[in-house]
Amino acid sequence: MGVLTGRDEQHVCPVTLAGGLDNRIRRWLQDPVKILAPFVRPGMTALDLGCGPGYFSLGLARLVGDEGKVIAVDLQAGMLDLLRGKVRGTALEQVIQPHQCAADSLCLDSGAAADFALAFYMVHEVPDKARFFREIFAALAPGGKFLLVEPPFHVSKKAFAATLALAAEAGFKALEGAPRVFFSYTALLGKA
Repeated sequence: MGVLTGRDEQHVCPVTLAGGLDNRIRRWLQDPVKILAPFVRPGMTALDLGCGPGYFSLGLARLVGDEGKVIAVDLQAGMLDLLRGKVRGTALEQVIQPHQCAADSLCLDSGAAADFALAFYMVHEVPDKARFFREIFAALAPGGKFLLVEPPFHVSKKAFAATLALAAEAGFKALEGAPRVFFSYTALLGKA
């Protein structure tokens, strides 16, 4: 997702580097369908937070099927434009809803009632993580699951633990069954 502040730009992957987020090597190491299939079923509503050019949005859309919905959230209009270009003219265009957030809010409809949320390699870019987790918690339906994945090259083990503590403060409970993702810290969280 990345965020901007009034003072300066935070660490956010620029649109010009979006091609590096979707390539053959990554698909081999971090296959979206393989990672997400245990958590996502046809007909679900899923949030892809910090979707970038849609690497995980496409996999989520295949998993939720024609009756489901993927709300692909990103701060950068350019990333959402890349995603729109990928799905234009396909059946996935009806499933994926690009949504531009603000620098300080996801700007999600309070009635989103998502069944699943994904934040892959982006929470470290968010300056107000406490607010971010509260907004995700509010957007999930009871029983909803949230998969949090962070890169160890940007996030230390201690920082990841602190992030999980903030998620717990927002109401999330740690769940069993977090997937192993190559070169990543992962946590599966739930809303009771």
